[in-house]
This record gives sequence, C-alpha cells and structure tokens, in this order.
Amino acid sequence: MRGRPCLRPRGAVTATLCRPHRLGRFVSAELPALTEVEGAVRQLGLAMDPSELHGALCGWLAGGGAQTADWLVNVLVDEAAPQVAPDSPLDRLRRASAAQLEDRGFGFELLLPDADASLTRRSGAVFDWCRGFLGGFGLAAGAKPALSEEGGEALVDIARLAAATAQEDGDDEDEEALIEIEEFIRVAVLLLHGDCVLAVQHRRGMN
Repeated sequence: MRGRPCLRPRGAVTATLCRPHRLGRFVSAELPALTEVEGAVRQLGLAMDPSELHGALCGWLAGGGAQTADWLVNVLVDEAAPQVAPDSPLDRLRRASAAQLEDRGFGFELLLPDADASLTRRSGAVFDWCRGFLGGFGLAAGAKPALSEEGGEALVDIARLAAATAQEDGDDEDEEALIEIEEFIRVAVLLLHGDCVLAVQHRRGMN
C-alpha cells in the first residue's frame, strides 16, 4: 500500500501471527452485518460511522470498561446518548464483540466493509476503526494503563494506523498489505485486552 504506515509487529504479536491458523477462523459470536449497524447509526443520529463506532466499543471493552447496555453513553461521553434497545443491532454488536474478545481461539473480528468494496473505502474504515479504538481504550484504561512491553508496542502501532489516511488506489500488493494490517490489529487488540482485562481477572483470582 503506497504511503502506508511501516508496520512490523514485534514480540508476542509476531509470534501469534506466525501460528499456523488464520485469525478469525473460530468465531464464538457473529457480529451483525455492517448494513444493520449503518441503519442503526443513522436512526439514532450518531456522529460516528459503523467501523469507528465498533472500534470505540472494542477499545472500551479491551481497556476494562463495563460491558453494559448503556455503552453508548460511555463511548460517546454523552449522558444524553440514546439508549440501545435490547436485541437491536447495536446491542448485538456489544454482546458479540465482548464474546469475541473473551475467545482466545482468535475469533475476534473487525466490523469493516466487505472485500468487494473499494480499497479506498476499506483502508479508510480500518484507520477509522483504529481511531475509534484509541478513544474508547483511553476512556476505559486511563492515561497510563499497566501494559506489558508487547501491549505498549501494540498500542503505539495502533496509534500510528489511526493517523494514516485512506489508500486511493492500489494493486495486489496493497491488498495483501491491508489484510496483514487487519490481522495485526486483531492480535494487538487481544494483547491489550489480555493486559487490561484478563490479567486483572487473573490477579483477582489469585487473591
């Protein structure tokens, strides 16, 4: 991808990416379709697009934020944010995302346009997702979360992606690069969730 961020996963991220299975093969809960979430976002008049909103939700959850039905209030930092109706697309998005983050079989997925969408749209959605994730993660984890070295590196790389701009055109090499970036993000998010949620649960269980 011409002008794309130079992304070289390190440490535990590299080790995970080198495992023989592909990420997303085992899915514990299915995300609602992008079109469903788009409709819900329009109906509620939200300012975020679906991919950025999903990134914000996942950042909130990965940072240790409460998995509650009023998650929009927390993610948007707006007490006047609309309530999410039970079993609505946004409610299913929350429940599926939380379940996927807890699934250590790498079932975690990003809510992004389908592969037949243009490279511009898909790359832009990936970077929007990262911007949303950074905001949600910061709200939940705070300014100085207790991260492992690998988790800290992963957060820095997600921040670099969040600052990138959409690719206007490209070739097969660019397509492959975008797939690699998406896979990296999945692993990086699971690392951060492990540091901020699973590690905390483990320490509590030891006490």
